[in-house]
Amino acid sequence: MLARVPDQWRILHGLTYWKGLLEPLEIKIRRSIIHYGELAEATYDAFITEPASRFAGNSRYAERDFLAKCGVAGASMYEVTKFVYATSSTLLPESLLIKSLSRESWSKESNWIGYVAVATDAGKSVLGRRDVVVAWRGTKRMMEWMTDFQFNLQSAASLLRPILKEGEDAKVHHGWLSVYTSADAKSPFNITSARDQVLMEISRLVKLYKNEDISITMTGHSLGAAISTLSAIDVVANGINTIEADPNRHIPVTAIVFACPRVGDAGFKQVFDRTENLRLLRVRNQPDVVPDYPPISYEEVGDELSIDTRKSGYLKSPGSFLTWHNLEAYLHGVAGTQGKDSDDFSLEVDRDVALVNKRIDALKDELLVPAAWRVEKNKGMVKGGDGRWILMDREIDM
Repeated sequence: MLARVPDQWRILHGLTYWKGLLEPLEIKIRRSIIHYGELAEATYDAFITEPASRFAGNSRYAERDFLAKCGVAGASMYEVTKFVYATSSTLLPESLLIKSLSRESWSKESNWIGYVAVATDAGKSVLGRRDVVVAWRGTKRMMEWMTDFQFNLQSAASLLRPILKEGEDAKVHHGWLSVYTSADAKSPFNITSARDQVLMEISRLVKLYKNEDISITMTGHSLGAAISTLSAIDVVANGINTIEADPNRHIPVTAIVFACPRVGDAGFKQVFDRTENLRLLRVRNQPDVVPDYPPISYEEVGDELSIDTRKSGYLKSPGSFLTWHNLEAYLHGVAGTQGKDSDDFSLEVDRDVALVNKRIDALKDELLVPAAWRVEKNKGMVKGGDGRWILMDREIDM
């Protein structure tokens, strides 16, 4: 859980582009990054990947106690106010949008892609402001999007027109833009796009808390990091972070992202990096190849925090793609990094190392932590009154 940061939140949120705070990594920044990483991790913990489930592609837990059910530290600091659903107008690999095998599937066109949350009064007292968070889910199988996607660029002028100069264009990955902006009249969950769902909810919360200090934070891993990048600049470009009654008051928007692939071209980078009230911190594990994709015609944006989980004495050596790209391994790396030029690794944040093995086999055998240990009891199978077992793996919203 975060230490109290009410007097320093603007610095932690990137006011000075984290100058002097990343190398070596300042302890409050460590805790802040891990805090947002855990909010992103919840999207994996809740996502139903079992094709036999009629709720495949949805959240296992309801909004009302979502963060607590996902085991997020300090869950009472935030209230989830909206679930976000995505579809796509382009053909996507199953790693991005999965479908249920059931004829009674909850949706044939949409997947749950994340959530919007806002700091509670208790959270505000710790954070020093009313933090509005959007957490975007990453891919189910991380390698597939690199092999199944073509890295075509598409103009993002529809999102960024208000901040584009005359004759200027900014191009981004067409697949990620499609996930973010597509609607589907056949789906009750995507009559509006993920983009519109998020912008409308942020606008509502900004109006509700307009008389308080507010921050807007995007977080995500892998695909979720890419969509966080698009969403963050979209919010600023279209004035969603501006207080309507005071046009000169702009809410800072920050993206804290992990294993972020490159999102756009040099034109997108130019626009992103000059946009005021917008910050982005990319956490990048050195052996992870995802941040190097797409390999050509794309540029990185924002600031980078470099870690290297190969230096950890807790992890098997040398590791593999799965261990290098895994979000829990990233958070372990943030907790222990001593800087990119140091070979030392020491946990500065007392974060349970067993979490690294939630979905993978990364920890050394002598630590006696089973691989991929996080499994829903009986995989969601429940014995009914008639003695038969049926799959009931999702909470019903009340």
